[in-house]
Amino acid sequence: MEKKNNFLMQYQKIKQSPMFGILVFLVVMILIRLLGNAGIMRQSTIDFISLVLIYSIAGLGFSLLLGYTGLASLGTAGFIGLGTYLISFAFANAGLPFVVALFLGFIVAIIMGTIVGFISLRIEGMYLAIITLGLSEIFIEIFKKAISITNGQNGLQVENFNFFGFLEASNALAYRNAIYFIILFVLVIMMVAFINIVNSPTGRAMLSIKNSTSAAQAMGISVLKYRLLAFVIATITAVVAGMLYMPYFEFTEPGIWNLGVSLNILAAVIVGGSKSIWGVTLGTFIIFGLRDIVLKQIPFFQENGNAVFFFTGALVILIVMYYPGGLVKLFDSLWKKGKVKLQNLRRGE
Repeated sequence: MEKKNNFLMQYQKIKQSPMFGILVFLVVMILIRLLGNAGIMRQSTIDFISLVLIYSIAGLGFSLLLGYTGLASLGTAGFIGLGTYLISFAFANAGLPFVVALFLGFIVAIIMGTIVGFISLRIEGMYLAIITLGLSEIFIEIFKKAISITNGQNGLQVENFNFFGFLEASNALAYRNAIYFIILFVLVIMMVAFINIVNSPTGRAMLSIKNSTSAAQAMGISVLKYRLLAFVIATITAVVAGMLYMPYFEFTEPGIWNLGVSLNILAAVIVGGSKSIWGVTLGTFIIFGLRDIVLKQIPFFQENGNAVFFFTGALVILIVMYYPGGLVKLFDSLWKKGKVKLQNLRRGE
C-alpha cells in the first residue's frame, strides 16, 4: 500500500511538471507524422502543421520579447525571410554544410538583435514597433533587388534541398520525415529553453523591466543587458524558423514575408497567451488555422484575402479586453472552476 501511494505521488509530481506536457506534445506530433506516412492524414494537413510548428518557434522568442520584456516588434516576418535566404545562399551559392550555415544565421541574428536592442533603449512602444517594421521592409527591398542571390520577386526555389547531406535526394519520404522531426526537435528545445529562462532570475528580471523600468533600475537590474538579450533571442528564433521553413517548403519570395505574417504572429501570441509555451502554440494553431483551414474555404475570403484580418483583429480585441492573459489563462480558470464544482457535487453541496 505504501509503495502504491509513493508511486501515485511520484506520478502526480511528474504529471504536474511542464516537461510532462512537452513530452505528451512530442508524442502527439510524432504520431501525426506517422499517420501522414500511413496515408491516414492528408499531406496538406501535415504541411499545415509543419508551418504552425515553424511559426511557433518564432512565436516563442517573440513571447519573451512582448510578454516578459514588454517590447513590441513588427519585424518578425523580415527576420524569418532573412533566415530563408541565408540558408538558401549557404547551400545553393556557397555550398556550405548545414552546421556552418546555422552558425552564420546565428551570427547575423545576434548582430541584428543587438542593433534593434540598442535602439529600444531610446525608443519604446509604438515607435519601436514602427522602427522594426521599417527594418523588415528594408529586408524585403533587399530581397527584391539582390536578384543574383534571391532571384528577386520571382522567388527562389531550391529543389531537393540536401539538408542533411546523408539523405538521398531521391528518397522524398525519408527527407520530409527528417525535416519534420528536426523542426519538431528544435521547437521542443525552444520550449524547454523558454521554461528555464522564465523560471530563472533572467525571466524575473525581464518581467520587472516590463512592469516598471525605473523600479528595475532601482533594484540594480541592467535594462541594457536584458533588453538586448530579449531582442537577440527573438531574432535568433525568427531566423532559425526561416532556416527551417526553406528546407521544408523549398521556396521563398519577398511577398511572403510581409506585414501580415508579423501581425499574425503578434496576434497568435496575444490570443494564446504571451507567457505560456502552450499559449503561443495554441494561438498559432488558431490564427493560422482560422485563416488557412476555415476562412479561405469561404468564397468571400477567397476573393478578399485581406478581410481575414478583420477576424483576427476582432479576436485580439476581445482577448485584450476580457482575457488579457490569453486563452490559456481562460482555459485554466475554467478548469479550476470545473474542479471546484465537481468536488462540491461529490460532497453533495
